[in-house]
Order: sequence, then structure tokens, then C-alpha cells
Amino acid sequence: MSALAQVAGDPDLEPAPAAPVARQRSWTAYLLMLPGVLWLGVFFLLPLVQLASVSLQSRYPGFPGYYYRDLNFANYASALTDYAPHFARSFLYAGLATFLAFAVAYPLAYAMAFKAGRWRNLMMICVIAPFFTSFILRTFAWSQILADEGWVAGVLNFLNVLPDGHIINTPIAVVAGLTYNFLPFMVLPIYASLERADPRVIEAGGDLYANGFTTFRTVTLPISMPGVLAGTLLTFIPAAGDFVNMELLGPQRGKMIGNVINDQFLAVPGGYPVAAALSFTLMAAILVLVFLYVRRFGTEELV
Repeated sequence: MSALAQVAGDPDLEPAPAAPVARQRSWTAYLLMLPGVLWLGVFFLLPLVQLASVSLQSRYPGFPGYYYRDLNFANYASALTDYAPHFARSFLYAGLATFLAFAVAYPLAYAMAFKAGRWRNLMMICVIAPFFTSFILRTFAWSQILADEGWVAGVLNFLNVLPDGHIINTPIAVVAGLTYNFLPFMVLPIYASLERADPRVIEAGGDLYANGFTTFRTVTLPISMPGVLAGTLLTFIPAAGDFVNMELLGPQRGKMIGNVINDQFLAVPGGYPVAAALSFTLMAAILVLVFLYVRRFGTEELV
């Protein structure tokens, strides 16, 4: 009778909806999100708001190192005019390092995904091993490798390809250091994309009478584009704001914007407002570049 009543649509005999269970599940999802939201709020949003407040402050006339709360947008005008060459230099070095990292990382990731065989785990360890050492120590090591008495400068001087006779304290050393330090961030996403690819799809290109280059251009590269996109972003963004490689490997003049921000915060009395404005300008410029890049080369999934 109850079954016939339910079929007939009797509302008195239909089971009640499980609203409390659904409500409990929704609260569980919010509770699971709460630690991450609190972490981002305390350690990201609050410092960002404080940085924005400092970027609009003004110095006290005649009192270096002291400033007061104001709406001084001249700090941003100074960031865009006085330090434009430093921004351009930072993006140039970061772009060159990203391109070189891609040129090195893609063949390495391809070999790891399709050709390494039983050597794959060893190659993966070699890629990850630099993370076991401090970023600054790795850069110090490069300052010794690229020193005038090192073997790299000796070989290049023997080939007469160094016009000034040294490679340390030059833009070449800075780009080399950036490329090395951020290379794993390029290798790992590309390897993850290629490793998930079905080899039969790539082999089908040869079955359709395509040569190796055509198969790579039309099949392999599109498959790996999520990894390429993620790798270039993970390499370019930190490289653009880096100051350690320029400080330890680069020339004394013509520094990157990260060095200017560091000096304004730590060395220039009352430089906090300008440093904060430079930081916000750098973030905004990177966001615009990333947006344009993703719009042009983006895919539906990044990894």
C-alpha cells in the first residue's frame, strides 16, 4: 500500500528530505577551509594591507627615517618614473632566464618521461637535489664557479669569447644564476604533463606519416602546454623579483628592482614608503604580464 501511495504521489507517505545531512556536509566543507583562510588572512592579506598603507605615507621634512600617514600617490609616480630602467632590467633578465630554463628543461623532461627507463628516479633526484641546499649557498657556489680564476672563465678566455676577460659581476652571470636556481621549477611541471601523456597518441603521429618535428609540434608540444605554462610562470615570477643573484653575481651598477626595494627598506632612511610603492608596482606589473600571457597561451588546466 505504501509503495502504491508513493507511486501515486501521496505527500503524507513520502519520505522527508535529508536537509540536516546536507547542511552538515556544507558546514564541514567550510570548516575544512577555515585553517587555510585564516592563514592567508593573517600572513598574506594583513601584511598586504599594511604594505598598501605604508606605500601612501610621507616623510617628515627634516627628519630622515620618520614618516606619517597620508595619501601620497607621488610614491607611485616616483616608482614608475625614477625606477623604470630597473623594472625593464628585471623583466629582461627574468625573461632570458625563463627562455634558457625552458630550452634546458624541455629536453630533460622529455628524456625523463619517455627515454629514461630505470634511470628515471635517479634523474628525478638530480633535479630535486638542489632544493636540499640553501638558495643563497647555491648562488655563492656559482660565484666561485664563474670567478675569474675558475674553469668557466678560463675556457671562455681561451676561446676569446669574453670581451672583458671575466664573466662574474656581469649580466651574463646574473642570467646564468637565475636560470640555474629556478630550473627545477621548469622541469617538474613539464615532466608531470609529459609523464601523464599516452605514448600511443604520440606514436599515432608516426603512423600517420608525420616526421619527428611535425609530431612534436602538433602532438607532443600541445599535450605538454599545461606544464610549459605552469613552468614559465613559476620561473618568471620569482626571477623578476629576485635580488640575491644580482647582489652576489651581478655588477655594482644597474641593479634589478628587487635590489632597489631591498635597499629602500634596509639602507635608505625613510625609504619605507617608496619601497612599499615599488613592491605594489612590481606586483601589478607581474599580474598584468601573467594575465596577458595566460590569455595568449593559456589552457584549461595548468598542471
